[in-house]
Amino acid sequence: MTKRPHGETQAHKACDSEWNETEDQSIATETDSTGSAETGVDQKSDKKGKKSDKTAHEERLNSEISEMKDRYVRLLAEYENFRKRSQKEREALYADAVAEVTKEWLPVIDNVERAMCFSDPNSEDTAVKVAEGVQMIHRQITEVLAKFGVTEIDCTEGGCFDPNIHEAVMHVEDEGFGEQCVAQVFQKGYRTKDRVIRYSVVKVAN
Repeated sequence: MTKRPHGETQAHKACDSEWNETEDQSIATETDSTGSAETGVDQKSDKKGKKSDKTAHEERLNSEISEMKDRYVRLLAEYENFRKRSQKEREALYADAVAEVTKEWLPVIDNVERAMCFSDPNSEDTAVKVAEGVQMIHRQITEVLAKFGVTEIDCTEGGCFDPNIHEAVMHVEDEGFGEQCVAQVFQKGYRTKDRVIRYSVVKVAN
């Protein structure tokens, strides 16, 4: 067996060591490159996934917005139909009320016209007939008001003044009346249940 000189052996070992280091660096570089490539692929996949999620979210939002718009349009149409229907119903009720009230007042008008036709200014009985006719018409008017639930407000001279049903237009000092009493009634008032149609116009004493 031939022995290599000592110097040659050392040189050979150095060369082997350098070659091994170079090979290790190459392997490390390839590993880094492979890792970078895999990382790049993962990042692209993440971006695609995020983009897909964002698109799905936008589509869901657009669908919800479109649904809300449709609901708004339907509600608006329903409200408009309800408004028109209510307006027609109010107009019909008003027309019915006018017709009903007018029908009740027609007999009163008929009696007034009859009294006008049969009144003879040259007749001695005219004054009596007119007085009777006026009394009859007043009675009919009271009956018509009663049918609609309208009553006269109780207001007499000497009674207590009530601002809820009386309207004071004058004030006097009079020892003949107590404090805050009705001294005179200028105009009668009327009410229907708890609602005042017209206040009694009065003069208040003290």
